[in-house]
Amino acid sequence: MRSVVPTFIPARQGRLALPFVNRVYIKTYGCQMNERDSEAVAAMLRGRGYRIVNSEDDCDIMLLNTCSVRDAAEQKAIGKAGYLTKRKKKNPDFILGVLGCMAQNRGAELLERLPDLDLIVGTQKFHQVPGYLDNLRAAREAGVPIGETIIDIAEEAGSQNAIRDHLVDEAGNAPQVSAFVSIQQGCNMDCAFCIVPKTRGDERSRPIDEIVRECEQLAGRGTREITLLGQIVTSYGRRDYVHEGGISPFVQLLERINAIDGIKRIRFTSPHPRGFKQDLVEAYGRLPKLCEYVHLPLQSGSNRILKAMNRPYSRERYKELVDALLAVRPDMYFSTDVIVGFPGETEEDFAQTRELFEACNYDMAYVFKYSIRTGTPAATLGDQIPEEVKEARNQALLEILQKNSLRRTATLVGKTEEVLVEGIDKSGERFTGRTRGNRVAIFEASPRLVGQLVPLKIERASVSSLYGELVLAE
Repeated sequence: MRSVVPTFIPARQGRLALPFVNRVYIKTYGCQMNERDSEAVAAMLRGRGYRIVNSEDDCDIMLLNTCSVRDAAEQKAIGKAGYLTKRKKKNPDFILGVLGCMAQNRGAELLERLPDLDLIVGTQKFHQVPGYLDNLRAAREAGVPIGETIIDIAEEAGSQNAIRDHLVDEAGNAPQVSAFVSIQQGCNMDCAFCIVPKTRGDERSRPIDEIVRECEQLAGRGTREITLLGQIVTSYGRRDYVHEGGISPFVQLLERINAIDGIKRIRFTSPHPRGFKQDLVEAYGRLPKLCEYVHLPLQSGSNRILKAMNRPYSRERYKELVDALLAVRPDMYFSTDVIVGFPGETEEDFAQTRELFEACNYDMAYVFKYSIRTGTPAATLGDQIPEEVKEARNQALLEILQKNSLRRTATLVGKTEEVLVEGIDKSGERFTGRTRGNRVAIFEASPRLVGQLVPLKIERASVSSLYGELVLAE
């Protein structure tokens, strides 16, 4: 095994003018936060003189930005990295790095499975990646053999402020119509099943003025929709800013972004039910740019299981939130997260989850089978649920979800919905966009409409997509 550099190697400053090994491909696993982190790393690398390529076959440097929420996600990334080590044997100059949550969770332990890794960088060190790659490239250019793996998984104060760069299209194509903006990282909730506090650290928020400035810059480049990101996005600024007139720091931020010229829509993810106070509920009625779409994680509909999960709300409180949001916006769309098969979940517990799942009439949901994550409180609990039981419960909720989604999309047929045109769809023949309710729409359009809000008459619908025709102005 190669030796390990335990914390970090000081990065060389400045822009290297190396003619080779500067093509980078970043493969991202997991959530929208990971997507945003990858984009920021790509922007920093491009600013340092690297080329970001769209195919792993064309790259000299491969970075895997990983997820640790479920064991299957880690194993998928490990399998991919193992496959790529074969490429390193054929081409010693090929650079392979693992970033993100799995790097943070496993650290040097990864080298037991993947001894040929060049780089292991945790969730608070993304901004160090360009410097570390400069070091590796410089060593190769000088003909110095690389015998050490760079490992940096240390905590760093202020690291939440490093995820601010966006990848600007240099080819003159359409602007980034919809953009993610990271406002908060880390989590202090300590849910029994979740490894995020370990991989992302304690809760940390960015300054409100910096976030607003980033959104203004995006608006100036043609971005029309902002999605605010955080591990618990509704906890934004609670340690840094005071409530003003009963308005939380998070809602204060929503107000500031709502006032930005050019921004037409605001979304956010992922919140916690505990963060939905009256000021946030009312914001859906008074902030016109805040889309009538809420991701409201449930996890379980059983009070007994919610307590075991360390989720500080009841099924009754959760339903009150849904009803309160519907009272403000009757056309609200809801999505959620649910875990089935948590240790000790009985048939009665699951029946309560199924009942509440049906009552909330979700338009979309992420339904997960419980996965043991070493280092979490739930990992040591007895009464683990058999895999076949988890699967049956998973399928039962997915069947309900499909019926709900079909019923909701069917009500839209014949109606006209506002759609933000994002670009050409995967077929390359039509255009795609999203409604305010976050439904994908497919239609024929002109390239000049990219970035515009257009009226679309819905002609037919599937479980998750709408198909229609633009309503032309007279």
